[in-house]
Amino acid sequence: MLFPDFGLDAQQRDLNFYLEQAKINSPLINKSKNENSIVSLDLQQINSILSKPEINLVSGILFAPIISHDYSSNRFEWVSKGVEKYSGYDLALTEGGQYQAIVSLKQPLLAASKYKTYAQKAGISGQINENNIAMTIHELEQVVGYQYLLCIRSKMQTDNSLFLLRELGEQLKTMKKLVENAIYKQTDLMLLQIEVQDFNSEYKMYQAEYMNNLYDLNLICGISDTSIVDLQDIKISLNPETSGNSKFLTGYRLDSLNILADQAISELKYKPQLDLFAETGLNAVYLPAFNRLGFSTGLTLSWNIFDGGQRNMQRVKSVINLQTIDFDKKNFIKQNNIGKNKILNQINMLSERINLNEQQSASYDELYNAYAKELTHGDASVMDFKNLMKDISAKKQEIIQLKMERQLLINSYNYLNY
Repeated sequence: MLFPDFGLDAQQRDLNFYLEQAKINSPLINKSKNENSIVSLDLQQINSILSKPEINLVSGILFAPIISHDYSSNRFEWVSKGVEKYSGYDLALTEGGQYQAIVSLKQPLLAASKYKTYAQKAGISGQINENNIAMTIHELEQVVGYQYLLCIRSKMQTDNSLFLLRELGEQLKTMKKLVENAIYKQTDLMLLQIEVQDFNSEYKMYQAEYMNNLYDLNLICGISDTSIVDLQDIKISLNPETSGNSKFLTGYRLDSLNILADQAISELKYKPQLDLFAETGLNAVYLPAFNRLGFSTGLTLSWNIFDGGQRNMQRVKSVINLQTIDFDKKNFIKQNNIGKNKILNQINMLSERINLNEQQSASYDELYNAYAKELTHGDASVMDFKNLMKDISAKKQEIIQLKMERQLLINSYNYLNY
């Protein structure tokens, strides 16, 4: 029973509850989901650019008035009807002005292959975001699991301390009766009372540690609830070896595909671009000009033939980036295997220590029962019994510590073995 002196019926929660809360409140998962939506919108935008016509309205009025000096007079003319001497812009350039009100249409042609390239890039970007979500969830499982285990360790230490405190309290009741019957001295009773106070102080310490760890767990998972909860015990087991199928490698594969997709998009500007254009409206240079309504249409072809070697440089950069990813991948595989083997060795060593300490704890339990009987008859030394209780407490707490260290290592191993 956790925290009996609080007088609360504590709510029970398990690891899955905290994992789900961590996923819901994770900014990284939310960001990746939003980026997936943006990728989809970007692809729709590119499809619109490549397949839909672009329609623009262009209008403008340009006046180029002159001052005529013909016939020995100076006259201001908005639009010249033909003069020999004048001040102003050259008539051959302005022709009196320009008057436009044109609707233009531009329709890209032969864009299907380009859209396919952008769609492949969008598909890879979507896979990268989905993989980021999967990796974030896996990291949350490791981080939340680690903090949850710290809470469980504090809970077990609290429960163990409470159990020993109650055992010692029962012996204290027996001791009071024996002192009343002059079997033990008052100093023996005082010695045991001091020991009870020490155990109670230890119990309070583990209570505080449990609450601190619980607050940290809530912080990691984005939970604002500060109520006391009773966490369900868990036992994490080793996951089977991935045997080279590590999901960590998915990120390297997608990064490589992303570089190839970027290179494919870079190559698009070296393909010929064919567009259909059409214009209609007013386009004139002489007044009156409003009878100059018409239209024009045609095709434009653009093709980048030479760019100073930039195309080859970009290809070389892509190859170098792919080599970097391949090197990082091989280094990760090596480091990952080393890390897993190290953890497995630590787990095996801890298992041996746990077995040895549990045997010692069983011997301590037998010794405690023997001392309890002797104490009832007034044959045991109170000082020896007090020291025995300290040893029992230390041994049990050590076993809890070792078991939780093993669980924490298994949690770390399962993170790497993914």
